[in-house]
Amino acid sequence: MPVASLWVASPTEISSILRSSEGRRQENSKSLHGSWSSNFIGGFNQRKSALKFFFESLSLKTGNHGSFRVLSSLVVNPAEKMALSSEKRIADVVLRQASLVKEKVRPERVTESRQERIVDGNLDLLDEAYERCGEICAEYAKTFYLGTLLMTPERRRAIWAIYVWCRRTDELVDGPNAAHVTPTALDRWGGRLNDLFEGRPYDMLDAALADTVSKFPVDVQPFKDMIEGMRMDLRKSRYMNFDELYLYCYYVAGTVGLMSVPVMGIDTDSQMPTEKVYSAALALGIANQLTNILRDVGEDARRGRIYLPQDELAQAGLSDEDIFEGKVTDKWRIFMKQQIQRARKFFAEAEQGVSELSPASRWPVWASLLLYRQILDSIEANDYDNFTKRAYVKKSRKLLSLPLAYVRAMGGPSKHLSLGKVYM
Repeated sequence: MPVASLWVASPTEISSILRSSEGRRQENSKSLHGSWSSNFIGGFNQRKSALKFFFESLSLKTGNHGSFRVLSSLVVNPAEKMALSSEKRIADVVLRQASLVKEKVRPERVTESRQERIVDGNLDLLDEAYERCGEICAEYAKTFYLGTLLMTPERRRAIWAIYVWCRRTDELVDGPNAAHVTPTALDRWGGRLNDLFEGRPYDMLDAALADTVSKFPVDVQPFKDMIEGMRMDLRKSRYMNFDELYLYCYYVAGTVGLMSVPVMGIDTDSQMPTEKVYSAALALGIANQLTNILRDVGEDARRGRIYLPQDELAQAGLSDEDIFEGKVTDKWRIFMKQQIQRARKFFAEAEQGVSELSPASRWPVWASLLLYRQILDSIEANDYDNFTKRAYVKKSRKLLSLPLAYVRAMGGPSKHLSLGKVYM
C-alpha cells in the first residue's frame, strides 16, 4: 500500500528537503517492496507530544515496574483500579523490551530471511534511505542531529530512522491534514507497521526502519502504543485524573525511549539493573511531556483541549471555564506550582539513569534534560501566565547548558550527582 493511499495530503515541509536530489533518486526508484513512494507528509505543528523536543534537544524515555509506585504516589486523587491497570500495561511492555536488551537478542520474528527481504540485494538503495532520514533529522531537529554524529555510524542511522517514523506517525493527527485522518487510517498505519517489522517495507523511509529493527533488539509494542496515543488524541480532549494523563504521556512520549534505548545502548560498566535505566528514561519522557502540557495551556485551550487532570482542577477550585478565560489568579498560581513540582520530580528521577547510557549517547540526553527543565523556570518567571505568554529558554542559556551537559555526560555510570538545582 503506497503512502498516498493512507494520506490525502501532498508533500509540504519535508518534501522541500527531498526535491533537490529527487532527479538523481528517481533513477533508482525501485522498491524494496513493490515501488518506492516519493510522497511524505510534512508540516509539524508542535503538538504537546514531547516528540519534537525529544529529538531536537536529545531526550529519551522509557520505564520499569519498580518506579511506578513512586509515580502513582504523585496522583492527587487516583482511580486505584485504573492506576494499577495502567502500571501493569506499561510495566509489561518495559520488562519485555528490557529483557530483549539484557539477552542481547533481536525480537523473535527477526530472521535472516527477513533481513534479506529488506535489503533485497540493493544495499545502495538502503544507504540512500538512511541518508534521507538523516536529511530530515538535520532539518527539523538540528541539535539532536549534531548529537547523533557522536554515535557510531550504525547507531546514528538507526536513530534517524526511528525519528522519521515517529514524526510521520505524529503527523497523522497533528499535521496539516489531520482533519481527514480517521481511526481506520490509523489501523492501516498499524498494519503497515506490522509489515515493516516482518521485513516488508512500503517505501524508502520504512525500509530504513525495517533494517534498523532487524539489527537491534527493538520490540514492536512501543511503536503500536505510539499509534494508540494518536487514537487517544482523536477521541479525547479531557483527562479525568493524572493516571489517564500519565498513560497518554507514555503513549506519545515514553514510547520513544523504549524504541531508542536499545539503539543508544547502556554502558558496559553500568551496575544499574537494565529495568532501572529504562525507568529513568521513562521518567524523562513523562517530565518532558508534562512540561509541554504546562507550557501550552493557552494554545491548547484555544483548540478546545485541556490536558490537565480534571479532578485536580476541581480540588483547586478551578474549572474548564477558568482555563478558557485565561486569567492568572491566586488559585491558578497554587495549582501551577503543584503541577510544576510534579514535573520536577520526574526530572529528578530521570537523572538517576542518564549516566548509565553508552558514553556516546549520554551527552544528547543530558542536554535534553537540562534544557527542557528550564521551561518550567520560564513559566515561573512569567508569573504562571501560560495563557498568553509562551515559556521558552533563551539562546544564551541553551549555549551554557550544552557544555554543562557534556561535562555531566563524561561522569560515567555510578557517578551520579544531581543537577536539579542548577537552573531552579
